[in-house]
Amino acid sequence: MSQTRRLLKDADRSAGWLAGLFLFAVGQTVCIAGQMVQLSRVVNGVFLQGWNLSDCLSHLAWLGGWIIARGLIAYAQSTLAQQGALRFKTGLRHRLMTHFVALGPARIHQERTGDIIATAINGPEKVEAFYARYIPRAIQTVVIPILLALFVLHLDLLSGFILLATAPLIPMFMVLIGGLAKQRTEKQWAALSRMSAHFLDVLQGITTLKLFGRSKDQETEIRRIAKRYRITTMGVLKVAFVSGLVLELAASLSTAIVAVQIGVRLVEGHMAFQPGLLILLLTPEFYLPFRHLGTEHHASMEGGEAAKRIYAWLDEPLPIPVHSTSPTTIPDAPCAIRLDDISFRYPGRDMDAVAHCSCVIEAGKINALVGPSGSGKSTLLQLICKHIEPASGSIWINDQRLANIEGEIWRQSIAWVGQHPTLFYGTILDNIKMARPNASKADVEEAVHHAEFEEVAQALPHGLNTSLGEQAWRLSGGERQRLALARAFLKNAPLLIMDEPTAHLDPDSEEKVALAFERLAKERTVIVVAHRLRSVYRADIIHVMQQGRIVASGSHDELTQSEGYYARWVHGGLS
Repeated sequence: MSQTRRLLKDADRSAGWLAGLFLFAVGQTVCIAGQMVQLSRVVNGVFLQGWNLSDCLSHLAWLGGWIIARGLIAYAQSTLAQQGALRFKTGLRHRLMTHFVALGPARIHQERTGDIIATAINGPEKVEAFYARYIPRAIQTVVIPILLALFVLHLDLLSGFILLATAPLIPMFMVLIGGLAKQRTEKQWAALSRMSAHFLDVLQGITTLKLFGRSKDQETEIRRIAKRYRITTMGVLKVAFVSGLVLELAASLSTAIVAVQIGVRLVEGHMAFQPGLLILLLTPEFYLPFRHLGTEHHASMEGGEAAKRIYAWLDEPLPIPVHSTSPTTIPDAPCAIRLDDISFRYPGRDMDAVAHCSCVIEAGKINALVGPSGSGKSTLLQLICKHIEPASGSIWINDQRLANIEGEIWRQSIAWVGQHPTLFYGTILDNIKMARPNASKADVEEAVHHAEFEEVAQALPHGLNTSLGEQAWRLSGGERQRLALARAFLKNAPLLIMDEPTAHLDPDSEEKVALAFERLAKERTVIVVAHRLRSVYRADIIHVMQQGRIVASGSHDELTQSEGYYARWVHGGLS
């Protein structure tokens, strides 16, 4: 199914909106006919029957009434179209963002962020233009010419047949030129996506570019990409202008044909003046919807191309849905996690990221994951967080399969502290309360105290109400980690996952983060991805991963006595 048809199918779900546009189009046709009938009567009466002003007053009043009614109906139709388009745009964007969230970070991170932003922000805006401008014009193009042609046929068969014979020429030209416009629009959208993605990459990496002396090169590259986008946009506009010229020419020639045959018949006395004048007045109105539709055809092309990207995302299959009854509350006590022969492979890869992995994450203890880069540690965490689903095997939470627990409910049981925690634009308080929006002031202050962040907050100009800015530029790496720990304290979840939060910190910051971690780990099940020995020494049990498998499990002392990866790492052979 083409993207335009899918957009129309979505519009069909709001039958009242389409019915309203149809009725307004019928009302406009009635007003057009009434307006032109009264105008032809006035002209005929004044020039041929010698009417004075008093004879014309009633007809002029009716003429003014039809003009006002036509304007009001056009305004009401435009308002209805805009409201419906806004509703469709909002719904489509909501569906898209909900789908992004459901796909999870494992899928989203495979695409360029700028391309996703262009699809989520610009795409629905183009679709709104399709609903607000193109669909109302398309309905008018169907309703108004048909009704006016029937009216003209009632007045004069020959003129009506000429209108019906010439009307298909305009859509035919639209289709012929529309193919070229579609190709240009596809190129324009691709250029916009590339420019958005590249520009976001440059903004995010501006520090690195300056330090390596490559900022000038990127200026040149952005200028080149922007020039390509400008050229493609002008190409689309060029086709749109050519299309408009052709449609205007076709409509003008068709109108001229009707005018010539009416003029000849009037001269020869085969037609009365008033019906001939009325048909001449109605003829431009007959072709006007076609010309308007041709003008908005560009909106249809842009909306269809934007919908192509949007529906490509919406058509991506979601993780396997939950079929059984899921728990309504998160577990209160520390939970044990059992991985039972699970495997997972990313699309396009030749090897499993996790292959037949089995182990037990013991409840209430610190469990460390150790292994070389690419061994599957991050994928294993994504599986435990239910961001992705295992291709085979199963994960058990206490005595219940994770597959039978709703993802949103399960993630309420998890507190996450990453190596580079994500802090959003806003105040420190906003970022902490993200864990529990309805938390009291006392709970927040307690979390800040336990996370060793109290001293940092007091040194800031507005305390916890200080704005962090983009990428939390006000805070150092250690301060960001302690802020993330405060967020984890406030959530108070039974499962804590930490992706080595001290790997890049100075000794003083590492000591404070370690102290906060020890407080947070009490009476919780903890999973630590370990890249440094200090984190491993605190672990109660260590799981060693290699090539997607758990190859050894045990305490630090037990694994040190072995001949495996862990022993070589401890003795300095690996890093």
